[in-house]
Amino acid sequence: MTARKTLTLEGQFVLHRGGRLHAPVIAYETWGRLDRRRDNAVLVFTGMSPSAHAASSPEDPAPGWWEEMIGPGKPIDTQRYFVICVNSLGSCFGSTGPASINPETGQPFRLDFPVLSLEDVAEAAWQVVRSLGVRRLHTVVGPSMGGMSALALLIRHPGCSRGLLSISSAARAEPFAIALRSLQREMVRQDPEWKGGSYAPGRGPLRGMRMARKLGMITYRSAEEWRQRFGRERIAAERVTGDAFDMDFEVESYLESHAVKFTGEFDANCYLYLSRAMDLFDVADHGGSVAAGLAGLQLERALVIGMDTDFLFPVHQQRELADALAAPERTVEFLALPSIQGHDAFLVDMDRLRPPVARFLQTERGG
Repeated sequence: MTARKTLTLEGQFVLHRGGRLHAPVIAYETWGRLDRRRDNAVLVFTGMSPSAHAASSPEDPAPGWWEEMIGPGKPIDTQRYFVICVNSLGSCFGSTGPASINPETGQPFRLDFPVLSLEDVAEAAWQVVRSLGVRRLHTVVGPSMGGMSALALLIRHPGCSRGLLSISSAARAEPFAIALRSLQREMVRQDPEWKGGSYAPGRGPLRGMRMARKLGMITYRSAEEWRQRFGRERIAAERVTGDAFDMDFEVESYLESHAVKFTGEFDANCYLYLSRAMDLFDVADHGGSVAAGLAGLQLERALVIGMDTDFLFPVHQQRELADALAAPERTVEFLALPSIQGHDAFLVDMDRLRPPVARFLQTERGG
């Protein structure tokens, strides 16, 4: 789904790791109103695959990917805050990315797109924020990859936000997560239909993307949830194909349906670029260590939330981030929530996540 609003960044957009884009387009959506002091803006960065459509609105009533979190009277209250959600640079839901047309050739960028970094995602989002008349955010919010993008923004623009809300994220990826994403990218690139990135628009490595998505879905949840949710339940007899190696179990059918849906929505090259950007990001690149990289952040308050069954971004990484953010002039809170839903708890375990998010946003420093 493409966002309702776009901003063209005029001139040359220079990327963090080299290369440039001419007048890239950034898609975004907003909810609520900016107050007279222009200090009630909340910026939401997305995970790797969502669009900017985080919540419904009169202009687009379709439910958003964070529908239960953003809206009137909800934890990110649009009656109180002016909420901005930006589709990442490099994505395929309205922002310029590998699937976009290269103005120099008239063809999709494909692998001619420059190396993408989350610093670039952050910088493009900041240009959107500035274009809306905001000079300092109330809070920047980021789940998963979005938390990394939020850190990149705070490092590049110290003082750009009073608060940080990081959920199931980290200062950098650990080897386990890098290995998983590397395997996912290999699945895509080994599909003959990838064609070195030069597949036709609307086509591509569907088999590779389907396999990569299945592996991703397995890592997004916990083994305990799979056990409770599916057990050893078999698929219905009428769905049995007769193939000796076809699906037997409901958990296989679940993974297949989600994978097929994803391959119809997300461009393969965009997936590769964003996946790699997550691996490349490291706060330590901005000072020699994570602590040094975060030393210049001019934050007043931060809340760092992790899920105890998340093995893609383990909870000890959230604790390390909270410890690195701690400073005498700053209020930092760390929460490890008990959820069986693993990394994806930030999308589905709303009963557990809404209360601490609401408390954080409703309590000003010193209040």
